[in-house]
Amino acid sequence: MSTNVIMPQMGESIAEGTVTKWLKKVGDRVERDEPLFEISTDKVDAEIPAPSAGVLTRILVEENQTVAVNAIVAEIDGEAAVAAAGREPSGESAAPVASSPAAGGSIPTPAPLSAADGFAGASTPAVPGGAPAASAPAPAPGPAAGPEDGDGHKIRSSPLVRRIAQDNQVDLRSVKGTGLGGRISKRDILAHISAGPSASSGIAPLREPQQAPVASFAPPATSQIPRTQPGGGAQHAAALQAGTAQVVPMTPMRKQIAEHMILSRRTSAHVTTVFEVEMTRIYETRAQNAAEFERRNGQKLTFTPFFVRAAVEAIKQYPIFNASVDGDNVIYKRDVNVGIAVALETGLIVPVVKRADEKNFLGVARAVTDLAERARSKRLNFDEVQGGSFTITNPGVFGSLFGTPIINQPQLAILGVGVIEKRAVVRNDAIAIRPMTYLALSFDHRVIDGAMADQFMVKVKTVLENWSEAVL
Repeated sequence: MSTNVIMPQMGESIAEGTVTKWLKKVGDRVERDEPLFEISTDKVDAEIPAPSAGVLTRILVEENQTVAVNAIVAEIDGEAAVAAAGREPSGESAAPVASSPAAGGSIPTPAPLSAADGFAGASTPAVPGGAPAASAPAPAPGPAAGPEDGDGHKIRSSPLVRRIAQDNQVDLRSVKGTGLGGRISKRDILAHISAGPSASSGIAPLREPQQAPVASFAPPATSQIPRTQPGGGAQHAAALQAGTAQVVPMTPMRKQIAEHMILSRRTSAHVTTVFEVEMTRIYETRAQNAAEFERRNGQKLTFTPFFVRAAVEAIKQYPIFNASVDGDNVIYKRDVNVGIAVALETGLIVPVVKRADEKNFLGVARAVTDLAERARSKRLNFDEVQGGSFTITNPGVFGSLFGTPIINQPQLAILGVGVIEKRAVVRNDAIAIRPMTYLALSFDHRVIDGAMADQFMVKVKTVLENWSEAVL
Protein backbone atom coordinates (compact mmCIF):
# COMPACT_ATOMS: atom_id res chain seq x y z
CA MET A 1 0.00 0.00 0.00
CA SER A 2 1.44 3.35 -1.06
CA THR A 3 1.52 6.35 1.26
CA ASN A 4 1.64 9.87 -0.11
CA VAL A 5 4.14 12.26 1.44
CA ILE A 6 2.74 15.79 1.43
CA MET A 7 4.12 19.28 1.92
CA PRO A 8 2.98 20.14 5.47
CA GLN A 9 1.28 23.35 6.58
CA MET A 10 3.98 25.24 8.53
CA GLY A 11 1.99 28.30 9.56
CA GLU A 12 -1.42 29.83 9.23
CA SER A 13 -0.22 32.39 6.68
CA ILE A 14 2.03 29.99 4.74
CA ALA A 15 0.71 28.65 1.44
CA GLU A 16 3.85 26.97 0.08
CA GLY A 17 7.19 25.50 1.02
CA THR A 18 10.50 24.71 -0.65
CA VAL A 19 12.12 21.28 -0.60
CA THR A 20 15.72 22.15 0.16
CA LYS A 21 17.19 18.67 0.53
CA TRP A 22 16.18 15.02 0.27
CA LEU A 23 17.69 12.93 3.06
CA LYS A 24 16.74 9.71 1.25
CA LYS A 25 16.73 8.69 -2.39
CA VAL A 26 14.48 6.48 -4.45
CA GLY A 27 14.87 2.86 -3.38
CA ASP A 28 15.91 3.65 0.18
CA ARG A 29 14.02 2.05 3.02
CA VAL A 30 12.70 4.46 5.63
CA GLU A 31 11.22 4.04 9.06
CA ARG A 32 8.17 5.85 10.32
CA ASP A 33 9.10 9.28 11.78
CA GLU A 34 12.62 9.06 10.32
CA PRO A 35 13.72 12.39 8.75
CA LEU A 36 12.91 12.17 5.04
CA PHE A 37 13.50 15.64 3.59
CA GLU A 38 14.18 19.23 4.59
CA ILE A 39 11.91 22.16 3.80
CA SER A 40 12.11 25.91 4.14
CA THR A 41 9.32 28.45 4.63
CA ASP A 42 9.33 32.00 5.95
CA LYS A 43 8.57 30.67 9.42
CA VAL A 44 10.38 27.34 9.77
CA ASP A 45 13.35 25.42 8.45
CA ALA A 46 12.46 21.84 9.30
CA GLU A 47 13.22 18.19 8.75
CA ILE A 48 10.02 16.42 7.75
CA PRO A 49 9.59 12.85 9.03
CA ALA A 50 8.34 9.94 6.96
CA PRO A 51 4.60 9.36 7.57
CA SER A 52 5.05 5.58 7.40
CA ALA A 53 7.67 2.86 7.08
CA GLY A 54 8.48 1.42 3.67
CA VAL A 55 10.51 2.01 0.53
CA LEU A 56 10.74 5.46 -1.03
CA THR A 57 9.47 4.65 -4.52
CA ARG A 58 8.94 8.08 -6.07
CA ILE A 59 10.20 11.62 -5.55
CA LEU A 60 7.86 14.08 -7.25
CA VAL A 61 9.50 17.37 -6.25
CA GLU A 62 13.17 18.03 -6.79
CA GLU A 63 15.41 19.97 -4.43
CA ASN A 64 14.99 23.77 -4.41
CA GLN A 65 11.52 23.53 -5.95
CA THR A 66 8.55 25.23 -4.29
CA VAL A 67 5.10 23.67 -4.05
CA ALA A 68 1.82 24.48 -2.36
CA VAL A 69 1.03 23.04 1.04
CA ASN A 70 -0.65 19.62 0.93
CA ALA A 71 0.93 18.92 -2.47
CA ILE A 72 2.25 15.38 -2.87
CA VAL A 73 6.06 15.42 -2.92
CA ALA A 74 6.86 11.70 -2.74
CA GLU A 75 5.44 8.20 -2.30
CA ILE A 76 6.38 5.45 0.15
CA ASP A 77 5.41 1.84 -0.61
CA GLY A 78 4.93 -0.18 2.55
CA GLU A 79 4.19 -3.42 0.67
CA ALA A 80 7.45 -3.10 -1.25
CA ALA A 81 9.28 -2.98 2.04
CA VAL A 82 7.58 -6.14 3.23
CA ALA A 83 8.30 -7.93 -0.05
CA ALA A 84 11.90 -6.79 0.00
CA ALA A 85 12.30 -8.02 3.54
CA GLY A 86 10.94 -11.43 2.49
CA ARG A 87 13.54 -11.71 -0.28
CA GLU A 88 16.48 -10.87 1.95
CA PRO A 89 18.38 -14.13 2.56
CA SER A 90 20.61 -12.84 5.33
CA GLY A 91 19.40 -9.38 6.33
CA GLU A 92 20.94 -7.68 3.29
CA SER A 93 18.85 -4.90 1.83
CA ALA A 94 17.08 -5.79 -1.42
CA ALA A 95 16.16 -2.20 -2.16
CA PRO A 96 17.86 -0.80 -5.26
CA VAL A 97 20.33 1.35 -3.42
CA ALA A 98 23.23 2.82 -5.32
CA SER A 99 26.68 1.60 -4.37
CA SER A 100 28.89 4.06 -2.55
CA PRO A 101 32.59 4.00 -3.43
CA ALA A 102 33.39 5.39 0.00
CA ALA A 103 31.71 2.52 1.76
CA GLY A 104 32.47 -0.13 -0.83
CA GLY A 105 28.87 -1.30 -0.99
CA SER A 106 25.30 -0.31 -0.27
CA ILE A 107 24.63 2.83 1.65
CA PRO A 108 23.55 1.78 5.15
CA THR A 109 20.23 2.91 6.52
CA PRO A 110 20.71 5.38 9.37
CA ALA A 111 19.19 4.58 12.74
CA PRO A 112 15.69 6.00 13.17
CA LEU A 113 15.64 9.50 14.60
CA SER A 114 12.84 11.60 15.99
CA ALA A 115 11.67 14.42 13.76
CA ALA A 116 13.30 17.81 14.19
CA ASP A 117 11.30 20.88 13.40
CA GLY A 118 13.10 23.97 13.12
CA PHE A 119 11.32 28.75 8.90
CA ALA A 120 10.40 30.95 3.33
CA GLY A 121 9.53 29.25 0.23
CA ALA A 122 10.93 30.57 -3.02
CA SER A 123 9.21 32.44 -5.78
CA THR A 124 10.03 29.74 -8.32
CA PRO A 125 7.10 28.18 -10.17
CA ALA A 126 5.24 25.66 -8.07
CA VAL A 127 5.08 22.05 -9.16
CA PRO A 128 1.48 20.76 -9.29
CA GLY A 129 0.88 18.47 -6.36
CA GLY A 130 -0.55 15.63 -8.40
CA ALA A 131 1.79 15.75 -11.40
CA PRO A 132 4.57 13.18 -11.20
CA ALA A 133 8.05 14.59 -11.61
CA ALA A 134 11.23 12.79 -12.44
CA SER A 135 12.70 10.93 -9.52
CA ALA A 136 15.57 12.71 -7.88
CA PRO A 137 18.89 11.24 -9.01
CA ALA A 138 21.07 9.50 -6.48
CA PRO A 139 23.65 11.87 -5.00
CA ALA A 140 27.05 11.62 -6.55
CA PRO A 141 29.81 10.18 -4.42
CA GLY A 142 32.36 12.51 -2.94
CA PRO A 143 32.12 15.66 -0.86
CA ALA A 144 28.67 16.57 -2.19
CA ALA A 145 27.16 13.37 -0.82
CA GLY A 146 28.89 13.72 2.52
CA PRO A 147 31.52 11.48 4.15
CA GLU A 148 30.85 8.56 6.44
CA ASP A 149 31.96 7.99 10.00
CA GLY A 150 33.86 4.97 11.26
CA ASP A 151 30.66 2.92 11.54
CA GLY A 152 29.66 3.48 7.93
CA HIS A 153 26.90 6.00 8.70
CA LYS A 154 26.59 9.19 6.71
CA ILE A 155 27.86 12.27 8.50
CA ARG A 156 24.89 14.62 8.50
CA SER A 157 25.68 18.12 7.23
CA SER A 158 24.47 20.71 4.76
CA PRO A 159 26.06 21.46 1.35
CA LEU A 160 27.37 24.73 2.78
CA VAL A 161 29.11 22.92 5.63
CA ARG A 162 30.65 20.39 3.23
CA ARG A 163 31.92 23.13 0.95
CA ILE A 164 33.46 25.07 3.83
CA ALA A 165 35.12 21.86 5.00
CA GLN A 166 36.42 21.13 1.50
CA ASP A 167 37.79 24.64 1.00
CA ASN A 168 39.61 24.46 4.34
CA GLN A 169 40.76 20.81 4.08
CA VAL A 170 38.79 19.77 7.14
CA ASP A 171 37.77 16.16 7.64
CA LEU A 172 34.14 16.27 8.81
CA ARG A 173 34.71 13.07 10.79
CA SER A 174 36.76 15.15 13.20
CA VAL A 175 34.03 17.79 13.71
CA LYS A 176 31.58 17.34 16.56
CA GLY A 177 28.03 18.09 15.43
CA THR A 178 25.64 19.72 17.88
CA GLY A 179 22.50 19.40 15.76
CA LEU A 180 19.84 16.72 15.82
CA GLY A 181 21.37 13.28 15.41
CA GLY A 182 24.85 14.76 15.40
CA ARG A 183 24.22 17.01 12.38
CA ILE A 184 27.11 19.41 11.77
CA SER A 185 25.96 23.01 11.47
CA LYS A 186 27.72 26.01 10.00
CA ARG A 187 28.47 27.15 13.55
CA ASP A 188 30.12 23.78 14.32
CA ILE A 189 32.43 23.85 11.28
CA LEU A 190 33.41 27.49 11.79
CA ALA A 191 34.15 26.85 15.46
CA HIS A 192 36.31 23.88 14.45
CA ILE A 193 38.20 25.97 11.92
CA SER A 194 38.73 28.74 14.47
CA ALA A 195 40.25 26.21 16.86
CA GLY A 196 43.06 25.55 14.36
CA PRO A 197 44.78 22.33 13.23
CA SER A 198 45.31 21.17 16.80
CA ALA A 199 41.59 20.66 17.25
CA SER A 200 41.88 17.18 15.76
CA SER A 201 44.74 14.88 14.92
CA GLY A 202 45.64 13.89 11.40
CA ILE A 203 44.04 16.92 9.78
CA ALA A 204 45.97 18.97 7.28
CA PRO A 205 46.65 22.62 8.16
CA LEU A 206 44.02 25.05 7.02
CA ARG A 207 44.54 26.87 3.80
CA GLU A 208 42.94 30.04 2.58
CA PRO A 209 40.08 29.28 0.20
CA GLN A 210 40.57 30.57 -3.32
CA GLN A 211 37.12 32.13 -3.27
CA ALA A 212 34.41 32.61 -0.70
CA PRO A 213 31.84 29.79 -0.85
CA VAL A 214 28.94 32.05 0.07
CA ALA A 215 28.56 35.70 0.96
CA SER A 216 27.76 34.96 4.61
CA PHE A 217 31.09 33.18 5.00
CA ALA A 218 33.38 35.69 3.28
CA PRO A 219 31.49 38.33 1.31
CA PRO A 220 33.26 40.39 -1.32
CA ALA A 221 34.28 43.88 -0.26
CA THR A 222 31.42 46.30 -0.77
CA SER A 223 33.81 48.95 -2.05
CA GLN A 224 34.72 46.70 -4.98
CA ILE A 225 31.17 46.47 -6.29
CA PRO A 226 30.14 49.36 -8.56
CA ARG A 227 26.96 51.22 -7.74
CA THR A 228 24.09 50.08 -9.97
CA GLN A 229 20.54 51.21 -10.46
CA PRO A 230 17.66 48.73 -10.07
CA GLY A 231 17.46 46.62 -13.18
CA GLY A 232 20.93 47.68 -14.32
CA GLY A 233 21.69 44.35 -15.95
CA ALA A 234 24.48 45.74 -18.13
CA GLN A 235 26.27 47.26 -15.16
CA HIS A 236 25.89 44.04 -13.17
CA ALA A 237 27.25 42.01 -16.07
CA ALA A 238 30.22 44.36 -16.42
CA ALA A 239 31.01 44.08 -12.73
CA LEU A 240 30.83 40.30 -12.86
CA GLN A 241 33.02 40.15 -15.95
CA ALA A 242 35.58 42.42 -14.29
CA GLY A 243 35.63 40.19 -11.25
CA THR A 244 34.50 42.97 -8.89
CA ALA A 245 31.22 41.31 -7.94
CA GLN A 246 30.00 37.88 -6.96
CA VAL A 247 26.64 36.22 -7.57
CA VAL A 248 25.21 34.41 -4.55
CA PRO A 249 21.64 33.14 -4.97
CA MET A 250 19.21 33.86 -2.15
CA THR A 251 18.34 30.87 -0.02
CA PRO A 252 14.71 29.73 -0.17
CA MET A 253 14.29 31.04 3.37
CA ARG A 254 15.67 34.46 2.44
CA LYS A 255 13.42 34.71 -0.63
CA GLN A 256 10.31 33.83 1.31
CA ILE A 257 11.16 36.28 4.09
CA ALA A 258 11.54 38.97 1.40
CA GLU A 259 8.15 38.11 -0.04
CA HIS A 260 6.54 38.08 3.40
CA MET A 261 7.98 41.46 4.33
CA ILE A 262 6.92 43.09 1.05
CA LEU A 263 3.45 41.58 1.40
CA SER A 264 3.17 43.03 4.90
CA ARG A 265 4.22 46.51 3.74
CA ARG A 266 1.62 46.36 0.95
CA THR A 267 -1.11 45.03 3.25
CA SER A 268 -0.79 47.16 6.37
CA ALA A 269 -0.55 50.93 6.72
CA HIS A 270 2.61 50.93 8.84
CA VAL A 271 3.16 53.63 11.46
CA THR A 272 5.77 53.48 14.24
CA THR A 273 5.70 55.26 17.58
CA VAL A 274 8.75 55.31 19.88
CA PHE A 275 8.77 55.62 23.67
CA GLU A 276 11.70 55.97 26.04
CA VAL A 277 11.39 53.80 29.14
CA GLU A 278 13.41 53.85 32.35
CA MET A 279 14.41 50.33 33.43
CA THR A 280 15.57 51.03 36.99
CA ARG A 281 12.89 48.91 38.67
CA ILE A 282 13.51 46.05 36.25
CA TYR A 283 17.27 46.30 36.77
CA GLU A 284 16.85 46.20 40.54
CA THR A 285 14.37 43.32 40.43
CA ARG A 286 16.63 41.32 38.17
CA ALA A 287 19.76 42.00 40.26
CA GLN A 288 18.04 41.00 43.48
CA ASN A 289 16.53 37.78 42.15
CA ALA A 290 18.87 36.56 39.41
CA ALA A 291 20.90 34.10 41.51
CA GLU A 292 17.91 32.59 43.31
CA PHE A 293 15.90 32.43 40.09
CA GLU A 294 18.64 30.44 38.36
CA ARG A 295 19.10 28.16 41.38
CA ARG A 296 15.41 27.32 41.55
CA ASN A 297 14.59 27.08 37.88
CA GLY A 298 17.87 26.15 36.19
CA GLN A 299 17.76 29.09 33.78
CA LYS A 300 18.93 32.68 33.74
CA LEU A 301 16.62 35.58 34.48
CA THR A 302 16.52 37.60 31.26
CA PHE A 303 14.77 40.83 30.33
CA THR A 304 12.45 39.32 27.71
CA PRO A 305 9.78 37.98 30.14
CA PHE A 306 9.41 41.47 31.60
CA PHE A 307 8.53 42.90 28.18
CA VAL A 308 6.15 40.02 27.44
CA ARG A 309 4.29 40.52 30.70
CA ALA A 310 4.09 44.30 30.14
CA ALA A 311 2.74 43.78 26.60
CA VAL A 312 0.16 41.28 27.84
CA GLU A 313 -1.12 43.72 30.46
CA ALA A 314 -1.43 46.43 27.79
CA ILE A 315 -3.25 44.04 25.44
CA LYS A 316 -5.77 43.24 28.17
CA GLN A 317 -6.59 46.94 28.35
CA TYR A 318 -6.46 47.51 24.58
CA PRO A 319 -7.58 44.24 22.90
CA ILE A 320 -7.42 45.73 19.40
CA PHE A 321 -3.67 44.97 19.51
CA ASN A 322 -4.55 41.28 19.73
CA ALA A 323 -6.76 41.35 16.63
CA SER A 324 -6.43 40.89 12.88
CA VAL A 325 -8.22 42.17 9.78
CA ASP A 326 -10.31 39.98 7.46
CA GLY A 327 -11.65 42.08 4.61
CA ASP A 328 -13.88 44.71 6.23
CA ASN A 329 -14.02 42.83 9.52
CA VAL A 330 -11.82 43.03 12.59
CA ILE A 331 -11.25 39.65 14.27
CA TYR A 332 -10.58 39.92 18.00
CA LYS A 333 -8.59 36.95 19.33
CA ARG A 334 -9.50 35.49 22.69
CA ASP A 335 -6.06 34.01 23.43
CA VAL A 336 -3.05 36.30 23.72
CA ASN A 337 -0.37 34.39 21.79
CA VAL A 338 2.88 36.35 21.83
CA GLY A 339 5.48 35.63 19.15
CA ILE A 340 9.14 36.09 20.10
CA ALA A 341 11.47 36.78 17.18
CA VAL A 342 14.61 34.62 17.35
CA ALA A 343 17.62 35.33 15.11
CA LEU A 344 19.12 32.30 13.36
CA GLU A 345 22.21 31.88 11.20
CA THR A 346 20.10 31.88 8.05
CA GLY A 347 17.27 34.23 8.94
CA LEU A 348 14.56 34.71 11.53
CA ILE A 349 11.98 32.52 13.23
CA VAL A 350 9.08 33.55 15.45
CA PRO A 351 8.02 30.85 17.92
CA VAL A 352 4.85 31.63 19.85
CA VAL A 353 4.18 31.67 23.58
CA LYS A 354 0.62 30.35 23.56
CA ARG A 355 -1.91 31.83 26.01
CA ALA A 356 0.65 34.16 27.51
CA ASP A 357 -2.16 35.96 29.31
CA GLU A 358 -2.78 32.84 31.42
CA LYS A 359 0.86 32.49 32.52
CA ASN A 360 2.58 34.14 35.45
CA PHE A 361 6.10 35.54 35.17
CA LEU A 362 7.79 32.18 35.74
CA GLY A 363 5.58 30.48 33.16
CA VAL A 364 6.42 33.12 30.56
CA ALA A 365 10.14 32.94 31.38
CA ARG A 366 10.21 29.16 30.99
CA ALA A 367 8.27 29.27 27.74
CA VAL A 368 10.50 31.98 26.22
CA THR A 369 13.74 30.16 27.12
CA ASP A 370 12.47 26.79 25.91
CA LEU A 371 11.18 28.11 22.59
CA ALA A 372 14.35 30.11 21.88
CA GLU A 373 16.63 27.14 22.57
CA ARG A 374 14.59 24.77 20.42
CA ALA A 375 14.26 27.36 17.65
CA ARG A 376 18.05 27.61 17.34
CA SER A 377 18.41 23.82 17.27
CA LYS A 378 15.46 23.35 14.84
CA ARG A 379 13.43 21.29 17.27
CA LEU A 380 10.21 23.29 17.21
CA ASN A 381 6.88 21.65 16.53
CA PHE A 382 4.74 22.94 13.68
CA ASP A 383 2.09 24.49 15.91
CA GLU A 384 4.71 26.38 17.93
CA VAL A 385 5.24 28.87 15.08
CA GLN A 386 1.54 29.30 14.33
CA GLY A 387 -1.27 31.31 15.86
CA GLY A 388 0.67 34.37 17.00
CA SER A 389 -1.50 37.43 17.69
CA PHE A 390 1.22 39.93 18.74
CA THR A 391 4.99 39.89 18.23
CA ILE A 392 7.99 41.18 20.17
CA THR A 393 11.39 41.56 18.51
CA ASN A 394 14.59 42.55 20.30
CA PRO A 395 17.19 44.13 18.01
CA GLY A 396 18.68 45.69 21.14
CA VAL A 397 20.70 42.54 21.79
CA PHE A 398 22.86 43.62 18.83
CA GLY A 399 23.19 47.21 20.08
CA SER A 400 20.38 48.85 18.12
CA LEU A 401 18.78 51.87 19.82
CA PHE A 402 15.48 51.27 18.06
CA GLY A 403 14.10 50.27 14.70
CA THR A 404 10.81 50.33 12.79
CA PRO A 405 9.84 46.64 12.71
CA ILE A 406 7.55 45.28 10.00
CA ILE A 407 4.26 43.78 11.18
CA ASN A 408 4.07 39.98 11.15
CA GLN A 409 0.94 39.31 9.10
CA PRO A 410 -1.91 38.84 9.81
CA GLN A 411 -1.22 40.61 13.11
CA LEU A 412 -1.80 44.31 13.68
CA ALA A 413 1.24 45.32 15.74
CA ILE A 414 4.81 44.44 16.65
CA LEU A 415 6.91 45.78 19.54
CA GLY A 416 10.64 46.37 19.03
CA VAL A 417 12.93 46.53 22.06
CA GLY A 418 16.11 48.59 21.81
CA VAL A 419 19.35 48.18 23.70
CA ILE A 420 19.17 48.72 27.45
CA GLU A 421 21.98 51.04 28.48
CA LYS A 422 22.73 53.66 31.10
CA ARG A 423 22.22 57.22 29.92
CA ALA A 424 22.19 60.69 31.41
CA VAL A 425 18.61 61.83 32.02
CA VAL A 426 16.99 64.68 33.91
CA ARG A 427 15.31 63.72 37.18
CA ASN A 428 14.00 66.36 39.61
CA ASP A 429 15.85 69.09 37.68
CA ALA A 430 19.14 67.26 38.08
CA ILE A 431 21.16 65.05 35.77
CA ALA A 432 21.00 61.40 36.78
CA ILE A 433 22.35 58.16 35.33
CA ARG A 434 19.58 55.64 34.65
CA PRO A 435 19.25 52.40 32.64
CA MET A 436 17.08 53.35 29.67
CA THR A 437 15.65 51.73 26.57
CA TYR A 438 13.60 52.74 23.54
CA LEU A 439 10.48 50.76 22.66
CA ALA A 440 9.18 51.08 19.07
CA LEU A 441 5.65 49.96 18.28
CA SER A 442 4.75 49.46 14.62
CA PHE A 443 0.98 49.27 14.17
CA ASP A 444 -1.57 48.94 11.37
CA HIS A 445 -3.10 52.39 10.87
CA ARG A 446 -6.06 50.87 9.00
CA VAL A 447 -7.69 49.97 12.31
CA ILE A 448 -5.42 51.45 15.02
CA ASP A 449 -5.12 55.20 15.43
CA GLY A 450 -2.04 56.96 16.73
CA ALA A 451 -3.78 57.99 19.95
CA MET A 452 -4.67 54.36 20.72
CA ALA A 453 -1.11 53.22 19.95
CA ASP A 454 0.33 55.84 22.29
CA GLN A 455 -2.09 54.86 25.05
CA PHE A 456 -1.01 51.26 24.60
CA MET A 457 2.64 52.27 24.94
CA VAL A 458 1.90 54.38 28.00
CA LYS A 459 0.52 51.24 29.65
CA VAL A 460 3.61 49.22 28.70
CA LYS A 461 5.86 52.00 29.99
CA THR A 462 3.92 52.25 33.26
CA VAL A 463 4.15 48.52 33.94
CA LEU A 464 7.89 48.45 33.33
CA GLU A 465 8.76 51.60 35.26
CA ASN A 466 6.59 50.58 38.23
CA TRP A 467 7.24 46.84 38.19
CA SER A 468 5.63 45.08 41.15
CA GLU A 469 5.06 41.46 40.06
CA ALA A 470 7.02 38.77 41.90
CA VAL A 471 9.47 36.87 39.73
CA LEU A 472 10.09 33.97 42.12
